[in-house]
Amino acid sequence: MQGKSKLLAAVAIAALSASAMPAFAKGTSNGTSQPMPADQPAMQTGPSNAELEARIEALEAEVQASEQRQATVNNQMSDWQSKLVGWWNNTTISGTAFIDVSNIEHKSNGVKQTDTGTGFDLKRFYVAIDHKFDDVWSANITTDVTYDSTTKASQIFIKKAWLQAKVWDDMLTVRVGSSDLPWVPFAESLYGYRYVENTLIDRTKFGTSADWGAHIFGKFADGMFSYAFSVINGAGYKNIPIGNGANRSKSVDVEGRVNVNWEGFVLGVGGYSGKLGKDVQGTTTYHTAQRLDAIAAYSTSDIHAGIEYFKANDWNNVTTTTKDSADGFGGFASWKFMPQFAVFGRYDYVKPNRDTNALLHDNYYNFGVTWSPAKIVDLSLVYKHDQASHGTIATSNGTIGGSVNGTYSEIGLFTQLKW
Repeated sequence: MQGKSKLLAAVAIAALSASAMPAFAKGTSNGTSQPMPADQPAMQTGPSNAELEARIEALEAEVQASEQRQATVNNQMSDWQSKLVGWWNNTTISGTAFIDVSNIEHKSNGVKQTDTGTGFDLKRFYVAIDHKFDDVWSANITTDVTYDSTTKASQIFIKKAWLQAKVWDDMLTVRVGSSDLPWVPFAESLYGYRYVENTLIDRTKFGTSADWGAHIFGKFADGMFSYAFSVINGAGYKNIPIGNGANRSKSVDVEGRVNVNWEGFVLGVGGYSGKLGKDVQGTTTYHTAQRLDAIAAYSTSDIHAGIEYFKANDWNNVTTTTKDSADGFGGFASWKFMPQFAVFGRYDYVKPNRDTNALLHDNYYNFGVTWSPAKIVDLSLVYKHDQASHGTIATSNGTIGGSVNGTYSEIGLFTQLKW
């Protein structure tokens, strides 16, 4: 309306000024202007006041019509935008892929194994759908892919599927379903190179990253103190509890973690206790799997460094009469020396059968350089080596070792793609 008023005022002023302007004759030869002689006819002085009022009224009507048309367009836009509001406005879709092309030389007692050679691998392909219902309730479903050796085809499966309630700000959040467990994802966040290799207990099959159950977590004092606890089936995320007695055991497992964060320094301890989903009807269990975890790290945007330790009892002996124990430690470090470039390295030492085969030990290391040309992609040139002597150990790279010894060496380009 202010624009209309200013426009009408300007038109009125211009019209009145034109009607009031005196008539002048052309100047004389000396360049001055003189009034028109009385014997000459008067010049036309412009439209009358009635004509000006009519013009102003017409202009005002046109402005009002224009405003009405604009209001109609705005209402139509508002109706269109309101129709777009739906569940998709609070839903995000993201993805992560671990891809590599590498050459592997895998030997057991000096004999090359079937995975020796050069090839392209898709290790992980997560697609996650997150939805926020309101400030309290949210949900997630994350899929992954695996190779089925029976059907000779890739299969899609659910890794995570949970409903979450943010009960008490950041201090208490509850999830039900398949979700991250307290230890492995926590260690991955400090390590920073999961796409190159699994972390210590995940690599050596003494733990996993997710499971089905109830999960609580939170943090206090601006994130200085954090915790996470899970009550779970124990069989891992690949064993979906689909009803009809599937993956239903006589007991539940428990995993937990507490940690302190200060100025980039992190100290964390955790543990696990349970039957690993093997306490089912018709199966006798003799032992309870237990694991103690500890980590100390320094983590910033440019530097990640830390050491991790674990000790496990009867992890692979829940259903056997024989007892056994295992322990191991690992160290890792990475340094982003330029905005797009970093170097990294890692070493693990594990004794998987301290009681039943004390001579068996596993030595693993990797090192490489990373180029990150964009926020969504990391490219790492990596060399990995694993050696086990006096027996075998199951790892994320297959079974390593032999009756005498065995080695696994890999060099290649490892890629993490995130969007």
